[in-house]
Amino acid sequence: MRMQRSGEFGRTRERGQRLVRGGLILNWRPREEAAHSRLGVVTSRKVGGAVIRSRARRMVREAFRRLQPGIQPPCDVVVVVRPSLKRLGGGEVQRQLVKALSAAHILVGGS
Repeated sequence: MRMQRSGEFGRTRERGQRLVRGGLILNWRPREEAAHSRLGVVTSRKVGGAVIRSRARRMVREAFRRLQPGIQPPCDVVVVVRPSLKRLGGGEVQRQLVKALSAAHILVGGS
């Protein structure tokens, strides 16, 4: 499930916790009485052109989709993609997301 409204992004970034790991900045906030976590991805023009930004967003969303069952408690997660991420492949993006979620203590099992 994705976060789409700017207010949802803003609440998570303002009221949640923040962690910087490699090519990702992770902001998260637990969701009370929610069944699953939601993701929002932010890519600025510093990352690259539209095609590169879209590719980065797709890779982060796919990595999150694979990890979503292990995220406990359910959270709203905003991932800010840093320019260094654009050089990486999907597997490396998933490894960086695993490291960030594990460091935030919201990923159970860390696959």
